[in-house]
Amino acid sequence: MSQHTQYSNNRTWLMWMPIIIALAVVAGIAIGRQFASPEVVANNDRKLNSILNLIDHDYVDTTDINALIELAIPQILANLDPHTSYFTAADLRAANEDLQGSFSGIGLSFTMMNDTISVIEIISGGPAEKVGIMAGDRIVTIDDSTFVGSTITSNDVMKHLRGPRGSTVKVGIKRSTSERLLPFTLVRDNIAVNSVDAYYMLDKTTGYIKVNQFGMHTYDEFLSALIALRADGARRYMIDLRGNGGGYMEIAILMANEFLNNDKLIVQTKGRYKRDESQVWSDGRGAFTDSELVVLIDEYSASASEIFAGAMQDNDRGLIVGSRSFGKGLVQNQFVLADSSALRLTIARYYTPSGRCIQKDYKGGRQADYERELYDRYLSGELDSRDSIKFDKSKLFYTTTGREVYGGGGIMPDLFVPRDTVGVTGYYIDVVNHGLPAKYAFYYVDKHRDELNAMSDYKQFLRTGPSDQALIDDFAAFASNEGVAPRWYYINRSKSLLTNMLRALIARDVWGNEAFYPIYNRNDKTVQAGLRALNKHRATFPIMPEE
Repeated sequence: MSQHTQYSNNRTWLMWMPIIIALAVVAGIAIGRQFASPEVVANNDRKLNSILNLIDHDYVDTTDINALIELAIPQILANLDPHTSYFTAADLRAANEDLQGSFSGIGLSFTMMNDTISVIEIISGGPAEKVGIMAGDRIVTIDDSTFVGSTITSNDVMKHLRGPRGSTVKVGIKRSTSERLLPFTLVRDNIAVNSVDAYYMLDKTTGYIKVNQFGMHTYDEFLSALIALRADGARRYMIDLRGNGGGYMEIAILMANEFLNNDKLIVQTKGRYKRDESQVWSDGRGAFTDSELVVLIDEYSASASEIFAGAMQDNDRGLIVGSRSFGKGLVQNQFVLADSSALRLTIARYYTPSGRCIQKDYKGGRQADYERELYDRYLSGELDSRDSIKFDKSKLFYTTTGREVYGGGGIMPDLFVPRDTVGVTGYYIDVVNHGLPAKYAFYYVDKHRDELNAMSDYKQFLRTGPSDQALIDDFAAFASNEGVAPRWYYINRSKSLLTNMLRALIARDVWGNEAFYPIYNRNDKTVQAGLRALNKHRATFPIMPEE
């Protein structure tokens, strides 16, 4: 970064003021025991300690003060902003695993199918592959305990399959080719978590990259994808950040830097104290500053996704396509407490290059209202029509070429794409709500595994697989057995949507996400709108009027 970059690592003073309550709670019992009698009333800054001490010594029933503290902290934080949060030590480990890019486990993906743990993918080089576990296997026991039934959840399974690196876990496998249960002992190892779900060529010159989060290794994966696509002929790129809830701000900055010429503002932060103010500028060393760019966003694109999209939009560097983003403009810093729990405390707001904060409105203690905001967008018709979106005229800002953009409530795309309702019928909603497309894909792959494994890639499956009619007939029969009766008028209306989804899900179970997205995106309205914009040179500025 250039000399404009102003990171502040010295947060000694900041650590005292915002978390004094949490520190007092943790220290409450030890300090409280110094009081001579329950009549002693502490000063205001010790009131919480006094209350905990009184409960501990004089409450009518024996009370687990530590458990009470764990319950109290979230209630205190709920009166702040919606993104300040508390993590127990166990929750913190789980929350950090994905962003850190790896976890210790056995190297497989599974789904709960008919109350049974069904293996859908084996991670190459992982412990499961090394001992011979295969896609299609059913895990029946874990460490000699039966793990089947409707009460078993995915979280229960992960808690037992994951563990410290080098530790062992025993599983009992039911395989279609064996009448007896097959025992395997696995040594847990670090398993990579990919941030880039897939990348491939949309056409001869357009590379597509799907990014699911901004984790520790996301930039490396992203840059590798860009370079690989360029080697395949890409001269323009579509970055799909839909559903990406964010992650590390620094990663979004590094990614944005690849597309910006020298001395372009990427993001700025402002906090309670001047020491928390920063500005980050591009350094001109990006390798893709001349490439046309489209960024896809939706209502679930948040935080770091919005930093990246905002930097591209405000610098008039790329075309933003999709629907209005989530609207998270708050910056959290993580403070690890003495018992390895942590407080993720909002310490600043971030602002896009034009100076807008895109944080949507919130009120302390009204978390439910904040969470319901996305549902309210649906009810208002916003996902169907750009005209349903009301901008706050007092938050008007301008991009580098003078285009109008608005702060508050997320990033509005340059090219709005309404949600696609073509083919969405009552039957389609029923089967999706019951999870039947994914269930059927697993059933189909299990039934045709040998012939699918003999295929060179998903493209051969598309060429030689079942026809649309054969696939939809088979799926309708499967869904009927699962309790969703066929309604052929609606099935035929949803036929194209369903068959494309089924093929994509089947391909994913065999070849992974690298096969899923090229198939699924064929019917993706937002991807196709972005591609049309690139083909009409609308990813350059000034933007041409929408059709």
